[in-house]
Amino acid sequence: MSEVAGTPSSGVLASVVRIGRFTAVMYKPHYVLYGVLWVLALEGTAALVSQPDSAWHPTGSTVVRIVVVAFVLLYLRMVDEQKDLDYDRVHNPDRPLVTGAISATELRAAMAVIAIGALAASLTLSVLSALLIAAVLAYGLALWGLERLSATIRTNILANLALTYPVQLLVTAYVVLSAADTGEVRATWKTTAVALIFAGAFLQFEFARKTSRMPRTDEHFYSNALGATGSTAFGLLCAAIATATDIALVQPWTYTAGVAWIPLALLLLPIWGAVKFVRGSKPDYPVLPAVLFILTLYIALIVQALALT
Repeated sequence: MSEVAGTPSSGVLASVVRIGRFTAVMYKPHYVLYGVLWVLALEGTAALVSQPDSAWHPTGSTVVRIVVVAFVLLYLRMVDEQKDLDYDRVHNPDRPLVTGAISATELRAAMAVIAIGALAASLTLSVLSALLIAAVLAYGLALWGLERLSATIRTNILANLALTYPVQLLVTAYVVLSAADTGEVRATWKTTAVALIFAGAFLQFEFARKTSRMPRTDEHFYSNALGATGSTAFGLLCAAIATATDIALVQPWTYTAGVAWIPLALLLLPIWGAVKFVRGSKPDYPVLPAVLFILTLYIALIVQALALT
């Protein structure tokens, strides 16, 4: 017998459609691309610096980690949509949760499905992998609770960054330690130091997208706390830390292949962005150089790992 409109199954189908639309609007393909490049670059770089005499290439376990990270990033986007609801009602009134295109209940149901799937997939790799991804999921929820309890965390952008950024470090730990458990990398102090490359690359983008020479007192901009010059300088410092860490760990002078020096050359991108902002007249920092830096750096790291191992 066919189902009719108004039955529970039709309600579930409608919710699935709304979740799909939310994903299409709030989780653009470039977010997925970022997740794929992040895992490949992170795993490849960790393999290169920890076991340079062993060839690295993506494995089936790598694919599982890519899928898990991609869905966990969607999970975290769903958390952000709910914890930032009051802010979005004022500054982003077209967001799906604000407009009623999706409900909080539907988002939470989707989050539960993603969490179960991420844990199950990670468990096929190792118990440690599952525990680490559980820590990522739990930390995302803890941040939501902390922001609801503390006005300082909600309104002070530097305090908020100090508490929210560690979720990125937990994902980095998941990829590296899971890869060590499945044999793609070797756990050494160098694999831990690799995290600085990815922290620097991400934070230079994070500061670029929230820097303006104009006061944005009603919005969460780093330039509100540090000034336009301070925010610009910190973003450049983060980019320099990323490239300097890669150079220190990979030691490109020990290779004949010029590919090992590409990350250093890419530092010109955030420098270009900073010069363009300082000399230009537009109020907001140009985000394109920061986006190009993080994406091309990750691609360069992948090529570097494939070419040098």
